[in-house]
Amino acid sequence: MTSLPVIAPDETAQSLTERICAVALREGAPAWTPVWWWLAFGLSLGLLGLGVVAVMWLFYAGLGIWGIDWPVAWGLDILNYVWWIAIASGGTFISALFFLLGVEWRTALNRLAESLTLCAALCAAIFPILHLGRPWFFYWLFPYPNTMGLWAQFRSPLVWDFFAILTYVLASILFWYFGLLPDLATLRDRARGQGRRVFYGVLALGFRGSGRQWQHYRSVYAVMAALMAPLVVSVHSIVGMDFAGSAATGWHSTQFPPFFVFGAALSGFAVVLLALLPLRSLLGLHPYVTERHIDVLGRLLLTSSLCVGYAYVMDAFATFYGPDAADRTMFMLRAFGLYAPVYWGTIVLNIVFPQLLWWQSLRLTQPLVWLIALGVLTGMWLERFQIIVTSLARTQLPSAWGQYTPTIWEWSLLFGTIGLFLTAFLLIVRLMPVIAMAEMRAMLRGMR
Repeated sequence: MTSLPVIAPDETAQSLTERICAVALREGAPAWTPVWWWLAFGLSLGLLGLGVVAVMWLFYAGLGIWGIDWPVAWGLDILNYVWWIAIASGGTFISALFFLLGVEWRTALNRLAESLTLCAALCAAIFPILHLGRPWFFYWLFPYPNTMGLWAQFRSPLVWDFFAILTYVLASILFWYFGLLPDLATLRDRARGQGRRVFYGVLALGFRGSGRQWQHYRSVYAVMAALMAPLVVSVHSIVGMDFAGSAATGWHSTQFPPFFVFGAALSGFAVVLLALLPLRSLLGLHPYVTERHIDVLGRLLLTSSLCVGYAYVMDAFATFYGPDAADRTMFMLRAFGLYAPVYWGTIVLNIVFPQLLWWQSLRLTQPLVWLIALGVLTGMWLERFQIIVTSLARTQLPSAWGQYTPTIWEWSLLFGTIGLFLTAFLLIVRLMPVIAMAEMRAMLRGMR
């Protein structure tokens, strides 16, 4: 296997700082922002507007505009929630877990990965609230002192989701923002206009780079990373418990928490690759995001795909080894019934195509890797569909069987959250440094 460098050999701390600062501190109207950014931002705003219309109509007309009904009472709303929260995990795996492991390639990726985590967690937080039926009373999920003396139902998965999402979103924001402080101070010192100096100066919170500040920064960042690493596992375990805690067909299984953690890792690494490859070319990040990073992410994607494949095999084995005839009927519906294309699409996109990444030459073929990552995200969405819909469509009572078809409003909400994700991410790319300059400079010093 060919050894690949983690950073271009002719790069220095000064050239690194100038190149990364130039991305956020573009000046000289009207071309101070690249055309591709405006095109992407306009598309994302259009999708976001579609989502806003879908939410407004939902508030006016109620949940009846969705295709959910008995017995499939969960549809694209919970499906999209699980899909987005899984996507949000990749940034935490890279920025927190690999920070604790001390791997050098993580330094160029953590800022991008954390930004993707933040945007995806924001999208995920929308769906449990919308699914409540009366979303303006979402605060009822929180145990607050009220005049009626009532408490939240702690046996409800909605309450579990509330605490999981609230904890994960707040922790992700703090971890992302705290890691930005040294780079915000660098942008403050290099900005030319008064408005930009004030903007970045306020965000930097008075960080001046003194020895005492660096000592506190490194200590707190290490503690936050140590907290985030197990948090990402616990969050997805709770999401898996949403299903495992139910007596529904195919859900009542102890394998769901680790199964969802495997899927979260696969989704997270896929979305990092999906965003990293085009930004590497559009922003000129080749000296810092080298082929070494693409190779490592490809191997991580392959590894997590194998873990998910193992979970699929165990799911089928437990279904046919166990005594429940309803589980076997439901599984046959998945594999050979109405939803068979969804099931086999999941297998092909999540398991079969990633096997191409066994070869380094293919891992370094960027268009192929990008297509595999896109296929994985699509496959993970299909996996959520077949888990939720097929289990609810084939209950224990044949007289209660039914089908589910999403409506245009559910699709609009899905594409609206994609627009929200892209809008938030593009704003971060435009205003914030996409690479952690302070950590990269420290790595450069350590390599000499």
